[in-house]
Parts: sequence; structure tokens; C-alpha cells
Amino acid sequence: MKKTYKSVAAAFATTAAVMFLAAGCSKPGAAQKTADETEIIYAVSAYKTAAGNLDEYLEFGGDVDSVNAVDVMPDMAGKISRILVSVGDMVKKDQVIAYVDASRPGMTYSESPVRAPIAGRITSIPPSVGATVSQAVKIARIARTEDLEIKVNVAERFVSRIRERQTAVVTFDAYPGVEFTAKVFEVSPVLDTSTRTMAVKLRINTPDKRIKVGMYARVRLVTDSVNNVIVVPSSAIITRDGKPYVFLIRDKKADGKNAKVQLQPVTVGISVDNLTEVQRGLEAGDEIIIKGQSLLNDGAAVNVVSLTEAN
Repeated sequence: MKKTYKSVAAAFATTAAVMFLAAGCSKPGAAQKTADETEIIYAVSAYKTAAGNLDEYLEFGGDVDSVNAVDVMPDMAGKISRILVSVGDMVKKDQVIAYVDASRPGMTYSESPVRAPIAGRITSIPPSVGATVSQAVKIARIARTEDLEIKVNVAERFVSRIRERQTAVVTFDAYPGVEFTAKVFEVSPVLDTSTRTMAVKLRINTPDKRIKVGMYARVRLVTDSVNNVIVVPSSAIITRDGKPYVFLIRDKKADGKNAKVQLQPVTVGISVDNLTEVQRGLEAGDEIIIKGQSLLNDGAAVNVVSLTEAN
């Protein structure tokens, strides 16, 4: 019985020795080499660059008004006896638009005519017949509605970016998706001390009957513009060591698979609406990564699942 146990022990020892020698004879790093041979391929979205334009702008709200509008005042105090026009009527200069009766108990006077000081359209008639007015009360308002302007108030921090002849894109809630163009023609030399804002006036370039006095305008004022430059989605720009880079696609196959990327340093300019100007580092036609680049390094393999071209 003891002999049997000794045989089993000897066989176990021999097996262990063989396994130890086999392990000792295996090459270091063999398992690591096998793992390294499996290359990780990242799925990404790409963008094909092209030369384009980019406008930096400020947004304001403003009111549409007539460039030339005046308030009509009576020459005498009294009661309005007649109103000869209605809101919307066109009148000529010196045309009688109303009469004021200055008579009082015991004293009778002829009606005093109220004349239009300019030619234009009646935009408002605040009082009604029988109302008592004085020389300081407005009888009507006349405006030349074919020549319109937009008045906006610019906050003090933006004053340095405003100048005459700047262009603007104007939209109105009444016409969704329709854009009108305007230009700055007057910039106030002073600021309102109570609001710390500067008055700016813009004029609609092409008269349009759809635009009415009193409308609320949304103004996008172009303060800086660059033309014929490379413009890329801002999401393509990454920061490494405090500097901007993009991942540039190299050695791309026809099917977009197994391409390589290069970490490309770039110089960026202005950024507007999630678009960024690239001043140096890219050329038109380059393909860059815009989605999926957070895990990439220089030389990584990628599979381009979608490609967007610049408009």
C-alpha cells in the first residue's frame, strides 16, 4: 500500500516539473503580443471642408418707425368740431384735416382749420369730435410710410462694435422665415444715462409693403465678416495641452473603412452659431472628424460611418 502512494507522488512531482519547465521556456510577452495584434477601429462621423463665408453678429430687438413723422397741433385751443380724415388716409401738405371751434359762452368764433404740415399718411388720430384740445395736444400724426427705419438700443458693452453702414438681417414674427436687409445709417454720439444704451437707426434697403410702422423687428447686426475661408463645425475642434487641433483623415479607402487619422494643429478665428473659422492648418477638401473623436489619438484607425459635405 505504501509503495502505491509513493508511485503516485512521484508521478505528480514529475508532471509539476514538466509544467514548470514548459512555463519557464515560454517567451516573455507572447500573450501581450497576441493582444496587441487586435487593432481597435473607432466608428466616427466626418466632414469635408470647403471655402465659405462667416458673419459674426449681434442680435437686438427694435421697432419700425417712419423716417419722417410729425405730430399735428392745432393753432387754437377749443373743441374739435370736425375731423375730415381717417387713419390710413394719404394727405397733402397744407390739406385741412380737422376744425377746432374756439367759441365759448357769450363769444362765438369761426372754426379754426388744422392743416397737415407735411404730405404723408395719417397713422393716428387720438382725439375724437367734441374733445377739448389745446395748442399742446396732438390732433393727428402724419408719417411717410414708404421710407421706414428701425430703432434699436445697443447696450454699452457693445458700443465699440457698432458703426455706420453695417449691414443687418431683419426678421418679423408676422413673416416667419422671411429675411429683410437693412443698413445702419445713424449712430447716436451719446448714451442714455438712465439705461446705459446707445440709440441706433437702421434703414430697410428695399421698401416692402409688408413692413408696417409699429412692427417689432428682430435685428441681426453683422459686426465682423470673413470671406473665402475654411469654416468647420465647432465640434471638430478639440483642445490638447491648451492648443486647438482637429483629427484629419489620412489613407482613407473607397468604402471609408480602416482609415487613419492625424492630429492636426490649427489656428482658429471667429466662431458663430456652432461654426468656427480655421485660418491655418486645413485646406478645402480635407476630411476631418466631427463626432467620435474623444477617444482618438494620432494614428488611430477609424471607420467613417457618415460623411457631411460643406454647403
